[in-house]
Amino acid sequence: MQRVAEQKRGLVRTIGRWSLAALMLNTMIGASIFGLPSLIAARLGRLSPIAYFVAFAGVAVIAACLAEVASYFQEAGGPYLYAREAFGRFVGIQIGWLTWLSRISACSGVANLFITYLTAFVPAARAPLVRAGILTVLIGFLAAVNYRGVTDGKWLSNFFTITKLLLLTLFVAAGLAALSLHPEIRVTPAEVPAHSADWFAAVLLMVYAYGGFEAALFASGEASNPKKDAPVALAIALVTATLMYVAVQYVVIYTLANPGATTKPAVDAARQFMGPVGVSLVAAGTLVSVYGYLSANMLHTPRVTFAMGERGDFPAFFAAIHPRFRTPYISIVAFAMLLIVFSVLGDFRWNATLSAVARLFMYGAVAAALPALRRKRPGEAAFRLPGGTAFAVVALVFTSSLLTTARWKEGAVVLATLAIAAANWFWARRRTAQAATTDYTSLLGKRSES
Repeated sequence: MQRVAEQKRGLVRTIGRWSLAALMLNTMIGASIFGLPSLIAARLGRLSPIAYFVAFAGVAVIAACLAEVASYFQEAGGPYLYAREAFGRFVGIQIGWLTWLSRISACSGVANLFITYLTAFVPAARAPLVRAGILTVLIGFLAAVNYRGVTDGKWLSNFFTITKLLLLTLFVAAGLAALSLHPEIRVTPAEVPAHSADWFAAVLLMVYAYGGFEAALFASGEASNPKKDAPVALAIALVTATLMYVAVQYVVIYTLANPGATTKPAVDAARQFMGPVGVSLVAAGTLVSVYGYLSANMLHTPRVTFAMGERGDFPAFFAAIHPRFRTPYISIVAFAMLLIVFSVLGDFRWNATLSAVARLFMYGAVAAALPALRRKRPGEAAFRLPGGTAFAVVALVFTSSLLTTARWKEGAVVLATLAIAAANWFWARRRTAQAATTDYTSLLGKRSES
């Protein structure tokens, strides 16, 4: 019956387990793996590869909570849906808005990094009008592909995931081989006096880097079997991403004398141990990886506003399904337009930090939802996390401690978003009350006629 209802609603369950894992990886491994090594090295120096394991431990706890929480649901929406079911409409709408903010700001940061790397091939891309035009065309193309069908978007995401993993493996293998065979190119990373504030700031940026594993679950309504596939896909994506991040960070800090001073650490590192062709290949690979990240987000992020519109928490037209392509086309167009605006007006560093701060609230809500859903829906989870309540507590402590490092600029944007979400809740509540009154009046009219 559920599958029949979905078909009538226009959803197409075409995303299998491996495509779900690829979608997560495509979102986790984007611009961050090419842009963050310099930022992390500037704060932690030779300890920067180890820092990824610290971040991994915290993110893994959150992912474990997410694995159980996601296994309660088959529908689209991700953390918005989980928070709504666990804590009610008000909290659900708040998390929905923060989820939207985190994805828009993350993608905008990545889009700006794309322009940074593109200038190696097209120096004119630095000009404001040219930059705006390029961003509009690139984002518009991805919107058009996903507008025409989730299957096309899925295959595009799979292609980018495989391509970026191959290119990253080539970069790491070449770097490690060069360090082993040509020890003269090895540099000793500088001793950086890392204080607690540096560690917190670095881990916060790495949370941004890891972020995205939850985003693929926005599209659960189009996944073949999200209850069973989500935990496996999460484990595959998280471990693979960690290995890649650590390997790239290691190659960068041992081949660049001052990695914290560059904005293109991967390309500059490749210049030390690869010829001109190899450098160009890494630069092109960076562009492919970054664009792949944007393609993944264009697939899954519009499903948040689709889910909110479907439940009456957003205007109903956001839940509209294209009669031919069976995609949430209005949500896709809205996301693309906002992404262009944020990309043109922002930069990588600001958007990355803003996304990480907004995402911490979302992760906290997912962790808190675990014990709440266990009470409300006992025995319904397809995956039960051993010691789940303890995991939820650790995840909440981790996210809360990182939030203390947020700056007032990001905090102000988050507070403004929460205020807009509160207004959205009042609107949705009033609309529901009006609809109930209309239905009741109609029912009384029919009774009087009979």
